[in-house]
Amino acid sequence: MSKYEAVIGLEVHLHLSTKTKAFCGCSTEFGKEANSQTCPVCLGLPGSLPVFNGTALDYAIKVALALNCKVQEYTKFDRKNYFYPDLPKGYQISQYDLPLSLDGFLNIETEGSLKRIGITRVHMEEDAGKLVHENDGSLVDFNRAGVPLLEIVSQPDINSPEEAYQYLSTLKSIIEYLDVSDCDMEKGSLRCDANISLRPLGESKLGVKTELKNMNSFKGVKDALSYEIKRQAQLLESGEILTQETRLWDAKELKTISMRTKEGAKDYRYFPEPDLPPFIITDAKIEEIRKSIPELPHEKASRFVESYGLLEYDAKILVASKKDALFAEECFNAYPGKDKKLIVNWFIGPLMAEANNRNLSISGLNISSAYLIELLGFLSRNEISNLTAKSVLSDMIDTAEAPGKIIKSKNLVQISDGQALKEIMEEVIGENQKSVTDYKSGKENALMFLVGQLMRKSQGKANPKIARELLKERLNA
Repeated sequence: MSKYEAVIGLEVHLHLSTKTKAFCGCSTEFGKEANSQTCPVCLGLPGSLPVFNGTALDYAIKVALALNCKVQEYTKFDRKNYFYPDLPKGYQISQYDLPLSLDGFLNIETEGSLKRIGITRVHMEEDAGKLVHENDGSLVDFNRAGVPLLEIVSQPDINSPEEAYQYLSTLKSIIEYLDVSDCDMEKGSLRCDANISLRPLGESKLGVKTELKNMNSFKGVKDALSYEIKRQAQLLESGEILTQETRLWDAKELKTISMRTKEGAKDYRYFPEPDLPPFIITDAKIEEIRKSIPELPHEKASRFVESYGLLEYDAKILVASKKDALFAEECFNAYPGKDKKLIVNWFIGPLMAEANNRNLSISGLNISSAYLIELLGFLSRNEISNLTAKSVLSDMIDTAEAPGKIIKSKNLVQISDGQALKEIMEEVIGENQKSVTDYKSGKENALMFLVGQLMRKSQGKANPKIARELLKERLNA
């Protein structure tokens, strides 16, 4: 057992999916030609003045409320001054001492119980551009400069890489339900930095903090934190003094690399943004946005348990993705009968397996609820086996054809006719006398081997339950 406790805080930067940038009318569409979505405002040219995007404010308030934050009545923007090639103005419009919201929380599930993670603040800012590094130099693309960002800062309440992973997964799920961001880490729509320090178990004083950057997935965050815990523990054990610094995660080498000593707030020379006046967010505005917040994942999970008789564990899996949850509910409503267990089993079994194999979400498989219900109908009537149903599912995804058409064209209907199975059964018995003898001498596994041989001879079309009963009856006779 470790002598140290990890203390972790996460800073999540989130692109808001507005059509235009935070302070100008340039498009935020991803993937366009470099520097094609810029103007004097987002390039910081002399004489240009910013105008705040009202939709960005609405989205920001929505996120803050969903994370149980207190939205401030009086807020303002500030200039965060620093030089970097991707920052065209030489400063970033952000928020410092009067942010949009404070004092929220998020509940995560860890070791079978709920843990509350405090959220220090959710504030608004603009994104910088993007550096593109090539062999003979670096280029800069300012298309992303000025895209509206939210920074979501957690309290240092996270104590393990696993809790960090759960926090990020829960946060992403909530934001997807709010429909304010696509949360696509590959596009840079969601980015995460982590602050981590170690302290002896039982102590309350915080240790020396390291900031981790360059983590491009939730797994990357988890792996980087795991490495950093081991690195810091080894240094403390050897009596070395830790220094506050920023380190980059190297996903290829699976280690962190020192980048620079950590700046403090004073290094940024924050001062109020002179071109954007402070503004007041009224109670009426807050309540209007509060009413627009949809059913969130934990609320949907509770309703699935109550309305459809699901287990809590199954419900939490189904609601993790908003689109998957909508598809699941569509299937529940279309499925005849009260017991939804077959649908649940297929969602967290074959459907999830197909989605993972294809690097898609379940909703991304593009199967209609009608086709899935039709397939499960064939299965529940014992017209096809479970193995055949999985094969048909794969064909449905590849061809977009109805399951009935696939089953008919491939002659996949299960053989349940006793006489037809008896003929195959006699062949199996004749070819496997040793297994027959083993069964008669009390080896039950021999029966399952014979059932398997019968299934093979029937090309998987035999009804396994009927095949087993016929074989058992024949051998016992």
